[in-house]
Amino acid sequence: MYEHNQVAYLKPKHGYRRGYSVALLVGLEDDRAILWQIFSHVVKPHLTVMLDGRRTDEKGLYNFHESVVAAFRPALNEGVRSIVVTSPVKTTYAADFLNHVRKHHTHLIQSKNPNKATFATLVGSADQPYKVAEMVKTKEFRELVAETTSDEADNVVDALEKHLYNSNSFVLFSLKEIEDRVYDREGQDDLRTNYLVLTNKYLADAEDKNRIHRLLQISKNRRVETRIVNAETPAGKRISQFGGIAFFTKATKQRP
Repeated sequence: MYEHNQVAYLKPKHGYRRGYSVALLVGLEDDRAILWQIFSHVVKPHLTVMLDGRRTDEKGLYNFHESVVAAFRPALNEGVRSIVVTSPVKTTYAADFLNHVRKHHTHLIQSKNPNKATFATLVGSADQPYKVAEMVKTKEFRELVAETTSDEADNVVDALEKHLYNSNSFVLFSLKEIEDRVYDREGQDDLRTNYLVLTNKYLADAEDKNRIHRLLQISKNRRVETRIVNAETPAGKRISQFGGIAFFTKATKQRP
């Protein structure tokens, strides 16, 4: 429905790109949920989930909430872990949805789960591009996204720190070594979970940005958990100590 629309909330520069994924915005309305992808330079409409029936229908509302979770799972699989949930003033739609997540999808919010999502709520309607464009410009929204993405980055760096001293995992800091690892199909191991994390400064300062974007894209295609973190955050400063980029992996299952 919205595939040809695009809402820029930063002025595009020459050689404009959408930037890197920052968060997902879920706008809950009376009869639908509109999902928006928040990138570092633009907001893009993702998809719409319709409510079949009324909100007073308990079963129908349950199915609706399940459909919304299913709708943003692909984004989670691509490494987006920050989700901002909005609903119009004087409604409880956002609170009702988060209660559903806490009750039926506990794994998404468990603090010890390295792949957990960080949820935040905001009052406002996100059913139209111009409303979203205005919302993402507000100080409240920027601070909310900064907080959720910072929490997310902290989780990734915590996992990295554990991997540094784990004999069953290894960490790479060289771009060439990381490329060799990601591009080597024969070296792919379904028994392992791989992570690629880099700072936004590393990406911005790269002499060959196409090289980095290619690495990010192929990493996502091969189900590598990818993260781009703000270099000014504590997590970003820690990654910067390693040169601004790191790849780490650990065994998630026992071999037969």
